[in-house]
Amino acid sequence: MTDPSHAAPRTLYDKLWDSHVVSQAPGHPAVVYVDLHLLHDGTYHRAFAMLDELGLRVRDPQRAVGTTDHCLPTNTSFTRGIVARDGSVDVVRGLVAACRKHAIRVLAPDDPDQGIVHVIGPELGLVQPGITVACADSHTTTLGAFGALPFAIGTTQVLHALATQCVLQRRARTMRIDVDGALGAAVTAKDVVLAIIARFGIGVGAGHAIEFAGSAVRGMTMEQRMTLCNMGAEMGARAALVAADATTIDYLRGRPSTPRGAAFDEACAHWRTMHSDEGARFDVKLSFDARQVEPMVTYGTTPAMGAPVTGHVADPAEETDAHARQELEAALRYMDLAPGRPISDIPVGTVFIGSCTNSRIEDLRAAASVLRRGKVAPGVRLLVVPGSQAVRRDAEAEGIASIVRDAGGEWGVPGCSLCVAMNHEVAEPGHYVASTSNRNFQGRQGPGTRTLLMSPTTAAASALEGRVADPRRYLSL
Repeated sequence: MTDPSHAAPRTLYDKLWDSHVVSQAPGHPAVVYVDLHLLHDGTYHRAFAMLDELGLRVRDPQRAVGTTDHCLPTNTSFTRGIVARDGSVDVVRGLVAACRKHAIRVLAPDDPDQGIVHVIGPELGLVQPGITVACADSHTTTLGAFGALPFAIGTTQVLHALATQCVLQRRARTMRIDVDGALGAAVTAKDVVLAIIARFGIGVGAGHAIEFAGSAVRGMTMEQRMTLCNMGAEMGARAALVAADATTIDYLRGRPSTPRGAAFDEACAHWRTMHSDEGARFDVKLSFDARQVEPMVTYGTTPAMGAPVTGHVADPAEETDAHARQELEAALRYMDLAPGRPISDIPVGTVFIGSCTNSRIEDLRAAASVLRRGKVAPGVRLLVVPGSQAVRRDAEAEGIASIVRDAGGEWGVPGCSLCVAMNHEVAEPGHYVASTSNRNFQGRQGPGTRTLLMSPTTAAASALEGRVADPRRYLSL
């Protein structure tokens, strides 16, 4: 690895990239060192099979951690067919066996640290400023919230990372989005990023590493920053980053995998350099006023098709771009929504609060603050799934699980659950699903399901009213 000295100001991305490039041949991808490799049960199988076929060993098992999450049922009434969490699900058992064979730490279903991969990485202190993190999941962007450089990789790259502790990457262009202004009542990081995507589109970050900056971002907690960066994937970004600061350091202090004592102080000195220098040049700069954001809800089949909860479904006739007009028309046909329909008039049949976007303890506290004020509307199914065993323990100790159950909801055990519908958990066909997850593609939460993305507070309010609801009236009570 090289860490060249530069006189010119550098972006955070430049610093991370420069310090991890092992070699770079002109016209070819760079060989980039991976400090941490996270594995999960949804994408591991072929890479380990190729490793064995080629007679290769894992180069550095200590720099890899596996967890069971994507394919793991959460043992609720949403689970169809296989309901066991003891490793009897083939792909779950396979990940555990493969990791143990190669001396990689793996968080099996019964492990006290088990959870969603993008939740447990930060929670355990594995993700730290200045490192590179590779994971075969598009929402690895989440981890850039720590001033780390995330790589969302494919199966062949998983093999490369296992065998060489390196991946091939092309340098990204850089983008900075300054988000300024105080957030309004009941407005969350999820609302902010949905509003950014609605304004700039799902392709705005293509080929770029996006750095989120500005007063609104500096004022966010680490959990909020992770939500922001998680949705960077929905902007097409190669990576999403936030500079490390005192908030980052406070979050990491005392985590299981962070240094202790003098070593922690030494690490902090390095972590504090993980920011863009004054005057650093970005390829693209955008600005966004967070003061204008209201609770947001998507009504279409991309995260860009969103509006304030007080708004209306867009009218394709008002779209000047022919391709965009056709996409919107197709989306509204699938969603069975008429142009101009009030967002708050859309009924919900299922409400899901969870996923790597919004399943941390702050998210569940926010949802509970609304759910404690009423009962789930008749005919609505509410599922709340904590992102990790640690979150589950905290939530149950705080009474959040009881609030969910008392309101008429179901309390799941940690896993990706209804976010991705690859774990025997699906919503009913035709249901509008009020969801705190990150994607609203056709069939994402089961065949024929219609996903409405929103924040935990908006989802909780919608569960109580049986339709999309403004959470602000509950939080003002």
